[in-house]
Amino acid sequence: MLSIFKPYICVPGAPARKLHTLLVAVLLLTASIANASPTLLTFDEALRLATAASTSARASRASVAASSQAAARADQLPDPMLKLGLDNLPVSGPDKFRPNADFMTMRRIGIEQQWVSRDKRQARSERAQRATESAEGEYLEKVATVREEAGKAWLTVLYRQRAVVLSRSVAREMEQDLAALQAAHRGAKASASDVLQAKTELILSRDSIQAAEQELETAQINLRRWTRTDIVGVADTPPELTTHVPTLPASDLERYHPTVLNARRAISLADADKAVAVRERNPDWSFEAGFAQRSSQYSNMVSFGVSIPLTLNRAQRQDRDIAEKSELGTKARLEYEEALVDMQSMIQAQSAQLESFKRRIALLKMELLPTANQQVDLSLADYRGGTGTLTAVFKARRTSLEKRLQVNALEQEAALVWASLELHVIPHDIATQSRAAQ
Repeated sequence: MLSIFKPYICVPGAPARKLHTLLVAVLLLTASIANASPTLLTFDEALRLATAASTSARASRASVAASSQAAARADQLPDPMLKLGLDNLPVSGPDKFRPNADFMTMRRIGIEQQWVSRDKRQARSERAQRATESAEGEYLEKVATVREEAGKAWLTVLYRQRAVVLSRSVAREMEQDLAALQAAHRGAKASASDVLQAKTELILSRDSIQAAEQELETAQINLRRWTRTDIVGVADTPPELTTHVPTLPASDLERYHPTVLNARRAISLADADKAVAVRERNPDWSFEAGFAQRSSQYSNMVSFGVSIPLTLNRAQRQDRDIAEKSELGTKARLEYEEALVDMQSMIQAQSAQLESFKRRIALLKMELLPTANQQVDLSLADYRGGTGTLTAVFKARRTSLEKRLQVNALEQEAALVWASLELHVIPHDIATQSRAAQ
Protein backbone atom coordinates (compact mmCIF):
# COMPACT_ATOMS: atom_id res chain seq x y z
CA MET A 1 0.00 0.00 0.00
CA LEU A 2 2.88 2.40 0.75
CA SER A 3 4.28 1.96 -2.74
CA ILE A 4 0.90 2.90 -4.18
CA PHE A 5 0.49 6.10 -2.20
CA LYS A 6 4.14 7.18 -2.20
CA PRO A 7 3.97 9.10 -5.54
CA TYR A 8 1.29 11.35 -4.13
CA ILE A 9 3.47 12.11 -1.16
CA CYS A 10 6.74 12.70 -2.99
CA VAL A 11 5.58 14.75 -5.97
CA PRO A 12 6.14 18.40 -5.07
CA GLY A 13 2.94 20.37 -5.01
CA ALA A 14 0.64 17.32 -5.14
CA PRO A 15 -2.53 18.26 -3.31
CA ALA A 16 -3.04 16.41 -0.07
CA ARG A 17 -6.70 16.36 -0.96
CA LYS A 18 -6.10 13.72 -3.67
CA LEU A 19 -4.40 11.37 -1.22
CA HIS A 20 -7.18 11.84 1.30
CA THR A 21 -9.84 11.16 -1.31
CA LEU A 22 -8.10 7.98 -2.46
CA LEU A 23 -7.71 6.69 1.09
CA VAL A 24 -11.36 7.34 1.85
CA ALA A 25 -12.42 5.53 -1.33
CA VAL A 26 -10.28 2.47 -0.47
CA LEU A 27 -11.63 2.36 3.07
CA LEU A 28 -15.23 2.65 1.89
CA LEU A 29 -14.72 -0.12 -0.67
CA THR A 30 -13.15 -2.39 1.95
CA ALA A 31 -15.98 -1.72 4.37
CA SER A 32 -18.63 -2.40 1.74
CA ILE A 33 -17.03 -5.74 0.86
CA ALA A 34 -16.69 -6.75 4.51
CA ASN A 35 -20.24 -5.73 5.39
CA ALA A 36 -21.94 -7.06 2.27
CA SER A 37 -24.70 -9.43 3.25
CA PRO A 38 -24.64 -12.81 1.53
CA THR A 39 -27.17 -13.30 -1.21
CA LEU A 40 -30.09 -15.51 -0.22
CA LEU A 41 -30.90 -18.33 -2.61
CA THR A 42 -34.14 -17.94 -4.54
CA PHE A 43 -36.41 -20.80 -5.56
CA ASP A 44 -35.74 -20.50 -9.30
CA GLU A 45 -31.99 -20.22 -8.74
CA ALA A 46 -32.03 -23.40 -6.63
CA LEU A 47 -33.75 -25.30 -9.45
CA ARG A 48 -31.26 -23.97 -11.99
CA LEU A 49 -28.22 -24.81 -9.86
CA ALA A 50 -29.50 -28.30 -9.05
CA THR A 51 -30.20 -29.10 -12.70
CA ALA A 52 -26.77 -27.86 -13.78
CA ALA A 53 -24.93 -29.66 -10.97
CA SER A 54 -26.66 -33.04 -11.21
CA THR A 55 -24.22 -35.73 -12.33
CA SER A 56 -27.05 -38.20 -12.92
CA ALA A 57 -28.69 -35.76 -15.36
CA ARG A 58 -25.40 -35.22 -17.14
CA ALA A 59 -24.88 -38.99 -17.34
CA SER A 60 -28.32 -39.38 -18.93
CA ARG A 61 -27.50 -36.55 -21.33
CA ALA A 62 -24.37 -38.48 -22.36
CA SER A 63 -26.54 -41.54 -22.95
CA VAL A 64 -28.72 -39.49 -25.30
CA ALA A 65 -25.62 -38.32 -27.17
CA ALA A 66 -24.41 -41.92 -27.45
CA SER A 67 -27.78 -43.04 -28.84
CA SER A 68 -27.65 -40.21 -31.38
CA GLN A 69 -24.31 -41.47 -32.61
CA ALA A 70 -25.72 -44.98 -32.95
CA ALA A 71 -28.71 -43.64 -34.89
CA ALA A 72 -26.42 -41.83 -37.31
CA ARG A 73 -24.76 -45.07 -38.39
CA ALA A 74 -27.80 -47.34 -38.29
CA ASP A 75 -28.61 -47.07 -41.99
CA GLN A 76 -25.08 -47.67 -43.24
CA LEU A 77 -24.01 -50.76 -45.17
CA PRO A 78 -21.63 -53.11 -43.39
CA ASP A 79 -17.94 -52.61 -44.11
CA PRO A 80 -16.65 -54.61 -47.12
CA MET A 81 -14.32 -57.51 -46.39
CA LEU A 82 -10.90 -57.87 -48.02
CA LYS A 83 -10.17 -61.55 -48.64
CA LEU A 84 -6.65 -62.90 -49.14
CA GLY A 85 -5.66 -66.52 -49.64
CA LEU A 86 -3.43 -69.15 -51.18
CA ASP A 87 -5.38 -71.93 -52.84
CA ASN A 88 -4.34 -75.48 -53.71
CA LEU A 89 -0.84 -75.41 -52.20
CA PRO A 90 0.81 -78.88 -52.34
CA VAL A 91 1.67 -80.32 -48.91
CA SER A 92 3.29 -83.58 -50.03
CA GLY A 93 5.42 -84.90 -52.81
CA PRO A 94 8.37 -83.23 -54.48
CA ASP A 95 6.47 -79.89 -54.87
CA LYS A 96 5.21 -79.58 -51.33
CA PHE A 97 5.04 -76.00 -50.01
CA ARG A 98 6.20 -74.65 -53.40
CA PRO A 99 3.62 -72.05 -54.54
CA ASN A 100 4.99 -71.85 -58.12
CA ALA A 101 5.38 -75.55 -58.89
CA ASP A 102 1.84 -76.78 -59.36
CA PHE A 103 -0.48 -75.29 -61.97
CA MET A 104 -3.42 -75.41 -59.57
CA THR A 105 -1.77 -73.25 -56.89
CA MET A 106 -3.18 -69.70 -56.93
CA ARG A 107 -2.63 -66.54 -54.94
CA ARG A 108 -6.05 -65.06 -54.36
CA ILE A 109 -7.26 -61.56 -53.50
CA GLY A 110 -10.91 -60.56 -53.39
CA ILE A 111 -13.54 -58.39 -51.81
CA GLU A 112 -16.88 -59.32 -50.28
CA GLN A 113 -19.81 -57.02 -49.52
CA GLN A 114 -22.89 -57.89 -47.55
CA TRP A 115 -25.85 -56.17 -49.13
CA VAL A 116 -28.59 -54.89 -46.81
CA SER A 117 -31.74 -53.73 -48.54
CA ARG A 118 -32.81 -50.11 -48.33
CA ASP A 119 -36.05 -50.83 -46.47
CA LYS A 120 -34.18 -52.91 -43.89
CA ARG A 121 -31.64 -50.14 -43.32
CA GLN A 122 -34.51 -47.65 -43.03
CA ALA A 123 -36.17 -49.83 -40.40
CA ARG A 124 -32.93 -50.05 -38.43
CA SER A 125 -32.51 -46.27 -38.63
CA GLU A 126 -36.06 -45.75 -37.42
CA ARG A 127 -35.47 -48.10 -34.53
CA ALA A 128 -32.29 -46.22 -33.58
CA GLN A 129 -34.20 -42.93 -33.60
CA ARG A 130 -36.80 -44.39 -31.26
CA ALA A 131 -34.00 -45.60 -28.97
CA THR A 132 -32.61 -42.07 -28.88
CA GLU A 133 -36.02 -40.72 -27.94
CA SER A 134 -36.25 -43.32 -25.19
CA ALA A 135 -32.85 -42.23 -23.84
CA GLU A 136 -34.03 -38.64 -23.96
CA GLY A 137 -37.09 -39.63 -21.93
CA GLU A 138 -34.83 -41.11 -19.26
CA TYR A 139 -32.84 -37.86 -19.25
CA LEU A 140 -36.00 -35.82 -18.76
CA GLU A 141 -37.01 -38.17 -15.94
CA LYS A 142 -33.71 -37.44 -14.20
CA VAL A 143 -34.15 -33.69 -14.69
CA ALA A 144 -37.70 -33.84 -13.29
CA THR A 145 -36.54 -35.80 -10.24
CA VAL A 146 -33.69 -33.37 -9.58
CA ARG A 147 -35.99 -30.35 -9.91
CA GLU A 148 -38.59 -31.90 -7.62
CA GLU A 149 -36.12 -32.88 -4.91
CA ALA A 150 -34.27 -29.55 -5.06
CA GLY A 151 -37.55 -27.65 -4.90
CA LYS A 152 -38.69 -29.66 -1.88
CA ALA A 153 -35.34 -29.08 -0.18
CA TRP A 154 -35.60 -25.31 -0.80
CA LEU A 155 -39.17 -25.17 0.55
CA THR A 156 -38.20 -27.18 3.62
CA VAL A 157 -35.40 -24.72 4.40
CA LEU A 158 -37.77 -21.79 3.95
CA TYR A 159 -40.41 -23.03 6.39
CA ARG A 160 -37.85 -24.17 8.93
CA GLN A 161 -36.28 -20.72 8.75
CA ARG A 162 -39.68 -19.31 9.60
CA ALA A 163 -40.05 -21.73 12.50
CA VAL A 164 -36.72 -20.55 13.94
CA VAL A 165 -37.76 -16.89 13.60
CA LEU A 166 -41.08 -17.56 15.32
CA SER A 167 -39.43 -19.46 18.17
CA ARG A 168 -36.83 -16.75 18.71
CA SER A 169 -39.39 -13.93 18.72
CA VAL A 170 -41.48 -15.61 21.41
CA ALA A 171 -38.35 -16.37 23.46
CA ARG A 172 -37.34 -12.67 23.35
CA GLU A 173 -40.78 -11.66 24.63
CA MET A 174 -40.51 -14.23 27.42
CA GLU A 175 -37.06 -12.96 28.39
CA GLN A 176 -38.41 -9.42 28.69
CA ASP A 177 -41.37 -10.58 30.77
CA LEU A 178 -39.10 -12.67 32.99
CA ALA A 179 -36.88 -9.65 33.64
CA ALA A 180 -39.97 -7.68 34.68
CA LEU A 181 -41.12 -10.54 36.91
CA GLN A 182 -37.72 -10.78 38.59
CA ALA A 183 -37.82 -7.04 39.26
CA ALA A 184 -41.29 -7.45 40.76
CA HIS A 185 -40.02 -10.30 42.91
CA ARG A 186 -37.23 -8.11 44.25
CA GLY A 187 -39.87 -5.53 45.14
CA ALA A 188 -41.91 -8.20 46.94
CA LYS A 189 -44.67 -7.92 44.32
CA ALA A 190 -44.26 -11.44 42.91
CA SER A 191 -43.60 -14.83 44.46
CA ALA A 192 -40.52 -16.99 43.94
CA SER A 193 -42.80 -19.75 42.62
CA ASP A 194 -43.97 -17.48 39.81
CA VAL A 195 -40.35 -16.73 38.90
CA LEU A 196 -39.44 -20.43 38.82
CA GLN A 197 -42.44 -21.32 36.68
CA ALA A 198 -41.62 -18.50 34.29
CA LYS A 199 -38.02 -19.73 34.05
CA THR A 200 -39.29 -23.22 33.27
CA GLU A 201 -41.42 -21.90 30.42
CA LEU A 202 -38.45 -19.92 29.08
CA ILE A 203 -36.21 -23.01 29.21
CA LEU A 204 -38.79 -24.97 27.23
CA SER A 205 -38.98 -22.13 24.71
CA ARG A 206 -35.18 -22.09 24.29
CA ASP A 207 -35.21 -25.87 23.82
CA SER A 208 -37.76 -25.38 21.04
CA ILE A 209 -35.35 -22.91 19.41
CA GLN A 210 -32.51 -25.44 19.48
CA ALA A 211 -34.74 -28.14 18.00
CA ALA A 212 -35.87 -25.76 15.24
CA GLU A 213 -32.27 -24.75 14.50
CA GLN A 214 -31.22 -28.39 14.24
CA GLU A 215 -34.03 -29.12 11.81
CA LEU A 216 -33.01 -26.05 9.80
CA GLU A 217 -29.38 -27.19 9.65
CA THR A 218 -30.44 -30.63 8.42
CA ALA A 219 -32.61 -29.04 5.74
CA GLN A 220 -29.74 -26.78 4.63
CA ILE A 221 -27.42 -29.79 4.30
CA ASN A 222 -29.99 -31.49 2.06
CA LEU A 223 -30.34 -28.36 -0.08
CA ARG A 224 -26.54 -28.13 -0.46
CA ARG A 225 -26.55 -31.74 -1.63
CA TRP A 226 -28.73 -30.78 -4.60
CA THR A 227 -27.36 -27.34 -5.45
CA ARG A 228 -23.67 -28.13 -4.70
CA THR A 229 -23.29 -24.65 -3.19
CA ASP A 230 -22.71 -23.31 0.30
CA ILE A 231 -25.82 -21.44 1.34
CA VAL A 232 -26.62 -19.38 4.42
CA GLY A 233 -30.33 -19.20 3.80
CA VAL A 234 -33.08 -18.90 1.24
CA ALA A 235 -35.05 -15.85 0.23
CA ASP A 236 -38.41 -15.58 1.97
CA THR A 237 -40.27 -15.45 -1.34
CA PRO A 238 -42.07 -18.78 -1.83
CA PRO A 239 -43.66 -19.56 -5.18
CA GLU A 240 -47.39 -19.25 -5.52
CA LEU A 241 -48.98 -22.63 -4.88
CA THR A 242 -50.94 -22.61 -8.12
CA THR A 243 -50.73 -25.47 -10.58
CA HIS A 244 -51.92 -26.11 -14.13
CA VAL A 245 -51.08 -29.82 -14.12
CA PRO A 246 -54.61 -31.10 -13.26
CA THR A 247 -55.95 -29.43 -16.40
CA LEU A 248 -53.36 -30.92 -18.78
CA PRO A 249 -54.83 -33.27 -21.41
CA ALA A 250 -53.27 -36.67 -22.05
CA SER A 251 -51.51 -35.34 -25.15
CA ASP A 252 -49.62 -32.78 -23.05
CA LEU A 253 -48.82 -35.34 -20.36
CA GLU A 254 -47.19 -37.43 -23.10
CA ARG A 255 -44.97 -34.47 -23.98
CA TYR A 256 -44.10 -33.00 -20.58
CA HIS A 257 -44.63 -35.62 -17.86
CA PRO A 258 -41.65 -38.01 -17.98
CA THR A 259 -43.54 -41.05 -16.68
CA VAL A 260 -46.24 -40.87 -19.36
CA LEU A 261 -43.75 -39.69 -21.98
CA ASN A 262 -41.50 -42.71 -21.38
CA ALA A 263 -44.49 -45.07 -21.52
CA ARG A 264 -45.55 -43.62 -24.87
CA ARG A 265 -42.01 -43.80 -26.27
CA ALA A 266 -41.74 -47.41 -25.15
CA ILE A 267 -44.61 -48.17 -27.55
CA SER A 268 -42.78 -46.44 -30.41
CA LEU A 269 -39.60 -48.36 -29.64
CA ALA A 270 -41.47 -51.68 -29.52
CA ASP A 271 -43.15 -50.96 -32.86
CA ALA A 272 -39.77 -50.11 -34.37
CA ASP A 273 -38.33 -53.38 -33.03
CA LYS A 274 -41.18 -55.28 -34.69
CA ALA A 275 -40.61 -53.47 -37.99
CA VAL A 276 -36.94 -54.45 -37.91
CA ALA A 277 -37.87 -58.08 -37.15
CA VAL A 278 -40.25 -58.12 -40.15
CA ARG A 279 -37.50 -56.81 -42.43
CA GLU A 280 -34.97 -59.25 -40.97
CA ARG A 281 -37.23 -62.09 -42.06
CA ASN A 282 -35.59 -61.78 -45.47
CA PRO A 283 -31.88 -62.63 -45.23
CA ASP A 284 -29.02 -60.44 -46.44
CA TRP A 285 -27.05 -61.61 -49.49
CA SER A 286 -23.29 -61.28 -49.74
CA PHE A 287 -21.52 -60.66 -53.05
CA GLU A 288 -17.89 -61.56 -53.70
CA ALA A 289 -15.38 -60.92 -56.48
CA GLY A 290 -11.80 -62.22 -56.52
CA PHE A 291 -8.64 -62.39 -58.59
CA ALA A 292 -6.41 -65.48 -58.56
CA GLN A 293 -2.78 -65.38 -59.77
CA ARG A 294 -0.87 -68.48 -60.83
CA SER A 295 2.72 -68.93 -61.98
CA SER A 296 3.80 -67.27 -65.20
CA GLN A 297 3.21 -70.34 -67.39
CA TYR A 298 -0.43 -70.57 -66.32
CA SER A 299 -3.40 -68.29 -66.81
CA ASN A 300 -4.66 -65.99 -64.08
CA MET A 301 -8.32 -66.27 -63.07
CA VAL A 302 -11.20 -64.21 -61.70
CA SER A 303 -14.10 -65.47 -59.60
CA PHE A 304 -17.57 -64.20 -58.74
CA GLY A 305 -19.89 -65.51 -56.11
CA VAL A 306 -22.92 -64.84 -53.95
CA SER A 307 -23.78 -66.18 -50.49
CA ILE A 308 -27.46 -66.62 -49.67
CA PRO A 309 -28.53 -67.69 -46.16
CA LEU A 310 -31.11 -70.48 -46.32
CA THR A 311 -34.03 -69.81 -43.97
CA LEU A 312 -35.04 -73.44 -43.74
CA ASN A 313 -36.82 -73.10 -40.41
CA ARG A 314 -38.41 -69.68 -40.76
CA ALA A 315 -41.50 -70.59 -38.73
CA GLN A 316 -39.38 -71.45 -35.70
CA ARG A 317 -36.85 -68.63 -36.02
CA GLN A 318 -37.79 -65.46 -37.92
CA ASP A 319 -41.54 -65.78 -37.40
CA ARG A 320 -41.10 -66.36 -33.69
CA ASP A 321 -38.88 -63.28 -33.48
CA ILE A 322 -41.68 -61.24 -35.07
CA ALA A 323 -44.22 -62.75 -32.65
CA GLU A 324 -41.96 -61.88 -29.72
CA LYS A 325 -41.66 -58.24 -30.78
CA SER A 326 -45.41 -58.08 -31.37
CA GLU A 327 -46.13 -59.29 -27.84
CA LEU A 328 -43.66 -56.77 -26.44
CA GLY A 329 -45.57 -54.06 -28.31
CA THR A 330 -48.78 -55.24 -26.68
CA LYS A 331 -47.05 -55.14 -23.30
CA ALA A 332 -45.85 -51.56 -23.92
CA ARG A 333 -49.36 -50.42 -24.87
CA LEU A 334 -50.91 -51.94 -21.76
CA GLU A 335 -48.22 -50.39 -19.56
CA TYR A 336 -48.86 -47.02 -21.18
CA GLU A 337 -52.57 -47.23 -20.39
CA GLU A 338 -51.76 -48.20 -16.82
CA ALA A 339 -49.19 -45.40 -16.44
CA LEU A 340 -51.61 -42.81 -17.84
CA VAL A 341 -54.45 -43.86 -15.52
CA ASP A 342 -52.11 -44.01 -12.50
CA MET A 343 -50.64 -40.60 -13.25
CA GLN A 344 -54.02 -38.95 -13.82
CA SER A 345 -55.31 -40.44 -10.56
CA MET A 346 -52.22 -39.31 -8.68
CA ILE A 347 -52.50 -35.79 -10.10
CA GLN A 348 -56.16 -35.59 -9.08
CA ALA A 349 -55.38 -36.86 -5.57
CA GLN A 350 -52.50 -34.44 -5.08
CA SER A 351 -54.55 -31.57 -6.48
CA ALA A 352 -57.38 -32.34 -4.04
CA GLN A 353 -54.87 -32.63 -1.20
CA LEU A 354 -53.33 -29.27 -2.11
CA GLU A 355 -56.73 -27.55 -2.18
CA SER A 356 -57.58 -29.12 1.19
CA PHE A 357 -54.35 -27.79 2.67
CA LYS A 358 -55.12 -24.32 1.33
CA ARG A 359 -58.60 -24.31 2.88
CA ARG A 360 -57.26 -25.51 6.23
CA ILE A 361 -54.50 -22.90 6.26
CA ALA A 362 -56.95 -20.10 5.44
CA LEU A 363 -59.31 -21.28 8.18
CA LEU A 364 -56.58 -21.50 10.81
CA LYS A 365 -55.23 -18.06 9.93
CA MET A 366 -58.70 -16.59 10.07
CA GLU A 367 -59.92 -18.25 13.28
CA LEU A 368 -57.23 -20.08 15.24
CA LEU A 369 -54.38 -17.56 15.20
CA PRO A 370 -56.51 -14.54 16.17
CA THR A 371 -57.98 -16.57 19.04
CA ALA A 372 -54.50 -17.52 20.28
CA ASN A 373 -53.35 -13.89 20.05
CA GLN A 374 -56.42 -12.75 21.98
CA GLN A 375 -55.60 -15.27 24.68
CA VAL A 376 -52.14 -13.74 25.03
CA ASP A 377 -53.59 -10.24 25.20
CA LEU A 378 -56.14 -11.27 27.84
CA SER A 379 -53.50 -13.01 29.95
CA LEU A 380 -51.26 -9.96 29.71
CA ALA A 381 -54.13 -7.63 30.63
CA ASP A 382 -55.03 -9.81 33.64
CA TYR A 383 -51.41 -9.78 34.76
CA ARG A 384 -51.12 -6.01 34.48
CA GLY A 385 -54.42 -5.62 36.30
CA GLY A 386 -53.17 -7.78 39.15
CA THR A 387 -55.68 -10.58 38.60
CA GLY A 388 -53.40 -12.91 36.65
CA THR A 389 -49.89 -14.33 36.74
CA LEU A 390 -46.98 -13.97 34.39
CA THR A 391 -46.84 -17.75 34.22
CA ALA A 392 -50.25 -17.68 32.53
CA VAL A 393 -48.89 -15.11 30.11
CA PHE A 394 -45.93 -17.38 29.31
CA LYS A 395 -48.18 -20.38 28.75
CA ALA A 396 -50.47 -18.33 26.51
CA ARG A 397 -47.49 -17.22 24.45
CA ARG A 398 -46.20 -20.76 24.15
CA THR A 399 -49.65 -21.87 23.03
CA SER A 400 -49.72 -19.05 20.49
CA LEU A 401 -46.29 -20.13 19.23
CA GLU A 402 -47.43 -23.73 18.92
CA LYS A 403 -50.43 -22.64 16.85
CA ARG A 404 -48.28 -20.49 14.56
CA LEU A 405 -45.81 -23.34 14.18
CA GLN A 406 -48.74 -25.62 13.39
CA VAL A 407 -49.84 -23.32 10.58
CA ASN A 408 -46.23 -23.05 9.38
CA ALA A 409 -45.93 -26.84 9.29
CA LEU A 410 -49.21 -27.08 7.38
CA GLU A 411 -47.94 -24.52 4.87
CA GLN A 412 -44.79 -26.63 4.44
CA GLU A 413 -46.85 -29.76 3.76
CA ALA A 414 -48.91 -27.88 1.20
CA ALA A 415 -45.77 -26.58 -0.50
CA LEU A 416 -44.25 -30.08 -0.67
CA VAL A 417 -47.43 -31.47 -2.26
CA TRP A 418 -47.36 -28.60 -4.76
CA ALA A 419 -43.71 -29.41 -5.57
CA SER A 420 -44.56 -33.07 -6.21
CA LEU A 421 -47.42 -32.02 -8.44
CA GLU A 422 -45.84 -29.16 -10.37
CA LEU A 423 -42.08 -29.77 -10.52
CA HIS A 424 -42.23 -33.31 -11.91
CA VAL A 425 -43.64 -31.87 -15.11
CA ILE A 426 -40.87 -30.72 -17.45
CA PRO A 427 -41.12 -27.03 -18.39
CA HIS A 428 -41.75 -26.32 -22.04
CA ASP A 429 -38.36 -24.64 -22.58
CA ILE A 430 -36.38 -27.58 -21.15
CA ALA A 431 -38.34 -30.13 -23.21
CA THR A 432 -37.90 -28.06 -26.36
CA GLN A 433 -34.19 -27.55 -25.72
CA SER A 434 -33.71 -31.29 -25.17
CA ARG A 435 -35.38 -32.15 -28.49
CA ALA A 436 -33.38 -29.48 -30.32
CA ALA A 437 -30.11 -30.86 -28.94
CA GLN A 438 -30.63 -34.26 -30.62
